[in-house]
Amino acid sequence: MRRFIALAAAAVLAAGLLTGCGGGITGSSIKRPKVESEELQFQAPAEGDPIAIFNTSAGEVRAVLYPDQAPMAVENFTRLAQEGYYNGTSFHRIVSGFVVQGGDASGSGTTGSTIWNNNPYPKEISDQLHHYSGALCAAFSPDENVSGLSQFYFVQSLPEKLDGSLRTQMEEAGVRTEVIEAYDAAGGLPYLDYTDTVFGQVYEGMDVVDTLAQSEVDENGKPVEDVLLNSVTISTYGAADPAPASGSDGSDASSQAQSSSAAQSASQSASQAE
Repeated sequence: MRRFIALAAAAVLAAGLLTGCGGGITGSSIKRPKVESEELQFQAPAEGDPIAIFNTSAGEVRAVLYPDQAPMAVENFTRLAQEGYYNGTSFHRIVSGFVVQGGDASGSGTTGSTIWNNNPYPKEISDQLHHYSGALCAAFSPDENVSGLSQFYFVQSLPEKLDGSLRTQMEEAGVRTEVIEAYDAAGGLPYLDYTDTVFGQVYEGMDVVDTLAQSEVDENGKPVEDVLLNSVTISTYGAADPAPASGSDGSDASSQAQSSSAAQSASQSASQAE
């Protein structure tokens, strides 16, 4: 396992999670298969599970949250969202085929906040949660000034089979077969499992994440034109859609909410996006 963690660290430095450059996939549509897996992130949300509703300039994304596995990350994100911290912010870093990252109110990717007087909180690593495509994660970095704060990202990797050498490394490191098979089916970033905290999973709107990922960016991955996060609303799965959060486009959010409510009654697994 130590060898895999060392390789993971090297991969993260090469990828530059917080300060890398763009590139990757193109096209307007990515076909994501339905993944049959017993892993937690591929189970449909249960009635009453906490969820986050992201109203973005490209549409709506819904993610189920996992307070039992990542209590501090969920608490920090939830309370900041309820206080309106994320409303009207922008996604400051997009790397197509990798991540869509936001959560810095300054829009620069160099700051952030927490509910604990802006003090960072520790990573929360759980073998129940992994960096599969669609994972919602708290961003950590060797730079202590921006690590463990309000920044988050969606894993936007393609649904591609694992590279043979990476699969071998995971097997030799003792990664569970179920996890390896889930990565192989859904795609993801397994080398981030020991570096960042996973605290949620997109169950509706992965097509929106894919659209966000195709935004034009500069050499640092910053969108050329603002890609907005109008609001983040915290609710529970199965509850009536809440009113649009302050700072969002009310009429647009309302129509999206009605559409999403109908779709939610026929929920697909967490990894599926039409």
